[in-house]
Amino acid sequence: MPNAPVNTASGQPDVAALARLTPEGLAACLARELRDATPHDSATPQRDEAVAIFRRYLARYQADIRARFEKHELKGAASAKQIAAFTDVLVRGIVDLALRATATPGTVGEGTQENRSGSNLVVAATGGYGRGLLAPFSDIDLLFLTDEGNAHDAHRLVEYVLYFLWDLGLKVGHATRTITECIEEARKDTTVRTALLDARLLAGDGALFAMFEARYIVACVEAGAAGFIHDKRRERLERHRRFGDSPYLVEPNIKEGRGGLRDLQTLYWMCRNTFGTRHVTDLLAPDFIWMGILTEQEAARARRSWDFLWTVRLHLHYVAGLAEERLTFDMQPVIGARMGYTRHGRQNGVERFMRHYFLTAREVMRLTHVLEPAVLRQAQGPVAIAVKPDEAMREAGFTLIDGQILPERGISFDKEPLKMMQLLDWARMRRRPLHPLARHQLIRWERRAVELREDPEAARIFLDLLCGEAPQIETTGRRRREVAMPSDSEAQVMTSYEQHAPPGHAHWLHILNETGIFGRLIPDWARIVGQMQFDTYHVFTVDEHTIEAIRIMDEVASGRMADEIPVAYELVKGLHSRRALYMAVLLHDVAKGRGGDHSEIGSEIAAELCPKLGMSGEETETVSWLVLHHLLLSHTAFQRDIDDPKTILDVADIVQSPERLRLLLLLTIVDMRAVSSRVWNAWKATLLRELYVRVAEVLAGGLATTERDVRVRHAKEITAEILAEDGIPQPDIERFLELGYAGYWLSFDHETHKRHARLIRDADAREAPLTVEVLPLPARGVTEVTVYSIDVPGLFSKIAGALALAGASIVDARIHTMMHGMALDTFWIQDTVGSAYEETHRLTRLSSLIEQALSGQIDIKAEIAQAGFGHMPLRMRAIHVPPRVVIDNGASNTFTVIEINGRDRPGLLHDVTAAMSRENLQIASAHITTYGVRAVDVFYVKDLFGLKITDKKRLEEIRESLLACMKAAEAQAKALLDAKMSA
Repeated sequence: MPNAPVNTASGQPDVAALARLTPEGLAACLARELRDATPHDSATPQRDEAVAIFRRYLARYQADIRARFEKHELKGAASAKQIAAFTDVLVRGIVDLALRATATPGTVGEGTQENRSGSNLVVAATGGYGRGLLAPFSDIDLLFLTDEGNAHDAHRLVEYVLYFLWDLGLKVGHATRTITECIEEARKDTTVRTALLDARLLAGDGALFAMFEARYIVACVEAGAAGFIHDKRRERLERHRRFGDSPYLVEPNIKEGRGGLRDLQTLYWMCRNTFGTRHVTDLLAPDFIWMGILTEQEAARARRSWDFLWTVRLHLHYVAGLAEERLTFDMQPVIGARMGYTRHGRQNGVERFMRHYFLTAREVMRLTHVLEPAVLRQAQGPVAIAVKPDEAMREAGFTLIDGQILPERGISFDKEPLKMMQLLDWARMRRRPLHPLARHQLIRWERRAVELREDPEAARIFLDLLCGEAPQIETTGRRRREVAMPSDSEAQVMTSYEQHAPPGHAHWLHILNETGIFGRLIPDWARIVGQMQFDTYHVFTVDEHTIEAIRIMDEVASGRMADEIPVAYELVKGLHSRRALYMAVLLHDVAKGRGGDHSEIGSEIAAELCPKLGMSGEETETVSWLVLHHLLLSHTAFQRDIDDPKTILDVADIVQSPERLRLLLLLTIVDMRAVSSRVWNAWKATLLRELYVRVAEVLAGGLATTERDVRVRHAKEITAEILAEDGIPQPDIERFLELGYAGYWLSFDHETHKRHARLIRDADAREAPLTVEVLPLPARGVTEVTVYSIDVPGLFSKIAGALALAGASIVDARIHTMMHGMALDTFWIQDTVGSAYEETHRLTRLSSLIEQALSGQIDIKAEIAQAGFGHMPLRMRAIHVPPRVVIDNGASNTFTVIEINGRDRPGLLHDVTAAMSRENLQIASAHITTYGVRAVDVFYVKDLFGLKITDKKRLEEIRESLLACMKAAEAQAKALLDAKMSA
């Protein structure tokens, strides 16, 4: 044969010839080598020798396909087809070998021949392999089909084939069934029914396989397509919940996630069952073009999406060396580079690659919206009870089909682009889902929305979609009639053709975004579509995060999140600037990815865009101000000492208005909550609420931070009354009141002062050099750890190290040295999931570790390294977090504020505070925040004499010392991790 490689003198195949190996050539090579290796007195070669032959050719064709793929000679889907084609040859060769080895000739013959023995068996490919597509490390799914009386005879052959494949290192999914068993299992399990849809004959009795296909088709017809489609939609919904309900997750699962390959395959299965579509290429092109559902251009985009996803998947498999389907942070830059994505302007290669991925996922969602309803209509037939359009709707140019709204015949979005926005307006007011043909027309003509940028009616509709009040009552009038929610029968119509989505503002923004109208209407929005941030803090792309923030805003306004975010619900009830707040939420991140300060650039964009959308000058100014300062409250609450009077006054000077303070807090809350549910917790809510109350007090002109002495005296008086009521002797009360400096009395509430008084009194009575008290505060999401000890240098560092050993994260700390020289240090900590420590054994371990650390019983640094807490996931190492030290002398009148930025790891706080101790710095408070793998630790410090550090040379020395410490500790942690990985 021309494709067969030539053997050299040594008997080994010629490499140059093998480079041109085809499936046909592989079959010929295998047959010849197996024949040459077979002894004259045997039907088969020795098993080990046969395995070696197959393994050699398996490695060769795998390497060949990989090389061609990585040289860009083959695309993803083409490579998957090649792998499947070569695997077909391999399996057929093993089945033929099994026939001879098990001495049962006639059990399996060629697929085109009838079995003459009556002991029939078929080997068929199923699932993805049955469709003729196979990823490099995917399972090979096989069905061994027997006739009713042949199961026992087939057992030896099936066993031989499976063990041979396993010896080759291949993963095999398999089942041995009769035709009746196949049909029965398919009836009970949709997964089996789906896999058998794609059954493809590899070897065996063609007549038996034809009988299976005929009976299976009849069984599918009898079962009906509607039930199958219902099951597949429910399966897809559960899968989306499991792998992320958004296609814009920054670490997407390209196979199972929304907008991934499985969604395209689900469409294929629905079409296969309903229309008889056999191959995915049929799904993405000709048949549906003829049916008028897709244009040639749209079908071409769908084909590109299919091939792009397969290409990414193959790169992912090859780089990971296993069947990895999640595009993790460490994989993204590698695969982006392999696919040729490089820096362009301000966007680096990995961001460009991921943006292409997210736009592709959006294409898949578009295809689903267009094709699935057509399949459902074909499977279920027309709706029995359908609402008819009224005169007002018809006059506006719209009608209803199956209870879903779409343009009347003759209405052209190309000629009247405003009709696109009016369609959405009517759908919102009448609470009707869009007909798939309407959605299809929106996608097709979205580019015409460019003409609506200066249109006041389009702007009015956009604002209604963004923040308009929900229609509740029916009114008369030609132009607008608001109706109640659909009846139960109408709701069934809606949910039968389109997955029901809440009619909130985020729902309409999703439609605008997915159809592409949003980016055409507001060009600045187009720049953030699919824009990811290469870090582990943000879960969504910028556009999806923004729409999620609008959804959270709706939830807060409606009271549905009153239990989770009570402070936000109370604020929103008395709000006067609803439109400004919603617009600020929409635009707060609109300038991400442009370089520079996105808050400043976004503020300028808001000032220009809002008037075009019909907002007043006052609203525009408010939106612009909110966008400019949308990080102010979170930065202050989490990275500054809110007990410092200057901190509160600085915020009050910027805000100036109680209404703006309410708006800013609401914007801060929904922004944080939209990042991820894990980012928002009770502790952060507590800090924001305390900051809000203190700033509001200043704005209201009440007791304020300016009257520090008054507040200290007031705190002492109330504490004295509480202690007296508890029966504490007056001399003990007076002694306690004299122990604390002013900063101590302003740092805690009266109940905490009461606990401290008891702790100090008991410890002094026992003459205890060290007392540790732990108190869970689940309502605030933290555990409070109080350490009363002799004040020694490095005390903070040792306690931080002990807490790191316990796996705790410090979120805040107050360090106080009392008048008599004892230290009273308070730490607020959380566990690894951001909750309080509450279990008794965990609290006991915390106390024990702190006591051991302060008594010198353990070497903290060595214990941290030995415990291996620095062993971060490999995917996180791809995120570069350069160490940074910023010193701010303007944030406080009495303290120097040092901000540390670096990679978060257990022991970081211990290392940094140890370095501060070596620099003779006294820490008054610490505020710790993490953003994914990035830690931001802020310390309020004084020098050894209790003074603020003002000398520039000394400040630079401190900065260099801390930076050197962080770099050295980071290098050491990396070396330890590399050593463990190599071991």
